[in-house]
Amino acid sequence: MRLSQIDDTTRVDHFHLTEADECFYLLEYTSGRNFEFSQANSIISNLKKKPSNRHREDYKYKLKTIKQASNTLRGALNPDWLNTATLVPVPGSKCVGHADYDDRMERICRGIQDGIDVRNLVRQTASTTAAHEAGSSPRPRVDDLINLYEIDEDLSEPEPKDIGVFDDVLTAGTHFKAMKAILNKRFPGVRVTGFFIARRIFPDP
Repeated sequence: MRLSQIDDTTRVDHFHLTEADECFYLLEYTSGRNFEFSQANSIISNLKKKPSNRHREDYKYKLKTIKQASNTLRGALNPDWLNTATLVPVPGSKCVGHADYDDRMERICRGIQDGIDVRNLVRQTASTTAAHEAGSSPRPRVDDLINLYEIDEDLSEPEPKDIGVFDDVLTAGTHFKAMKAILNKRFPGVRVTGFFIARRIFPDP
């Protein structure tokens, strides 16, 4: 499986992204459809299983999907880039200590290859409602997330040379833009690229 880059034909689906944003994805997740609809929908459904439900029989599919995602990214990413880049997972909606604190993206990143630089450089300072569970409630804006995010200075050295931000689904691009803003402010001049398991698309009318 190969990575595809967001370009002029796909950027319109991701409101906050501009030509200056470099983002790549593996699959297309169809909004409003369940896990049976496609491979991508099944993968994202499994990844979003709540840690508080880890006792359930079907939680094993989340663990299996995390491992598969690592293996897929290992084959899709440039090994030379992997050896020099810093991989930064997007924080989940829940903080450390919450029953549903989810480190799925960190685990995916660490499973890609032994010895690579994976750091939780950006942490979220308060738990929020997950964007995919917001329903009719307003989803967080870029500025909202910037106010919630902070750099973990204990992890800031050595200074990254090239940063890859990793998340499961690219929707409007809100989380990526907030992550990029925080990282660009702390590490000016360092390239920040987004990598996603899937990008969201909408079903045909």
